[in-house]
Amino acid sequence: MMKMKPAAFVVLALMAASSVQVFAHGDEDHGDQKPAAAKPTAAGAAAAVTLSANQEGPQRLPDASLFVPKLVQRRLGIRTIQVQTAQLSAGVELNGTIIADPQTSGRVQAPFSGSVQPGPKGMPVGGRKVVKGEVLAYLQPVASAIEQGNQKAQIAELDAQWAIAERKVKRYEQLEGAVPQKEIDAARIERDALRQRRSFVAASVDSAVPLRAPVSGVVSSSHHLLAGQIVDAREVLFEIVDPARLAVEALAYDPSIAITLQSASAQAGDSALKLDFVGGGRQLREQALPLLFRIHQPDASLAVGQPVKVVVRTQRGIQGAAVPLQSLTKLGSGETAVWVHSEPERFVARKIRTQPLDAANVAVVDGLQDGERVVTEGASLLSQVR
Repeated sequence: MMKMKPAAFVVLALMAASSVQVFAHGDEDHGDQKPAAAKPTAAGAAAAVTLSANQEGPQRLPDASLFVPKLVQRRLGIRTIQVQTAQLSAGVELNGTIIADPQTSGRVQAPFSGSVQPGPKGMPVGGRKVVKGEVLAYLQPVASAIEQGNQKAQIAELDAQWAIAERKVKRYEQLEGAVPQKEIDAARIERDALRQRRSFVAASVDSAVPLRAPVSGVVSSSHHLLAGQIVDAREVLFEIVDPARLAVEALAYDPSIAITLQSASAQAGDSALKLDFVGGGRQLREQALPLLFRIHQPDASLAVGQPVKVVVRTQRGIQGAAVPLQSLTKLGSGETAVWVHSEPERFVARKIRTQPLDAANVAVVDGLQDGERVVTEGASLLSQVR
């Protein structure tokens, strides 16, 4: 029997071990070089794509939590804060409306029925800047045929009386010395009074009255006035506001809010407004007490009449964790929830109960524990993961 050399025996043993390893791992290559002859099948390629997508893209897990890789979190701009339960000032939501500041706004009304005529700069339009005392338009009096006839008859009667008074003054002046001086002075005063009455009546028939701006600001509404338009007495023609001085009027159904109020803010669209409390009336309007607030720094996007949500903080305390309003999201059932960053790549939706704090924050009174990290930016994007 032929003896095998030790070197040959080692080579055969390594070859056998190599073949067993390849078979056991399903033809996978653990070396640095890939076999050129091996080509993946269609099923294998599809499985590889699915595996890659599951590893790189966010997905919703069977327990309704989310798996979001770190790279995707950075792309979505996910930001979190660590919440802590503390004693907070309770907030109350009120329905409010942006109004013009009564101290810096004005209104131009028609003092009588007449025809509107353009001013020196034409007809005022919305957004035009005006200064106090500027002539915005003219109001030409209008009257019916009967009124015009009566005015003309009154002018004719005053002309006749003035002519008689003028002759009387001339006759007294010729008899000066024979007629007491006091009678001459009385005749002159009567003649001058008739002349003024005649001029006033004539002016009420023909002349136009200038309509001036009561305050400086911007024309917020011109009520679509056109040149020659007939308006009634006391009709509002122009409204002027100062965009840098706006206010908010809110209705409080609990009159004690005005006493316990500490601070206030408002939410107008996506912007939060800081409010300064001015005061509240002492007479209910539609079973509510009107409260007046002045906007600390008005935004250029605000408009008079725009509805806002006012949140006032009172002296009453509550126990909860403060989170930004943008952290809140709605579940499919309509319940309010927040996303909690439970693990480095896992997010869990927590149902919560909240109370308002201010226009930008809410107090979570149930559903969170101290130390949990709540998503503050990107919560709406996480809710879209399916």
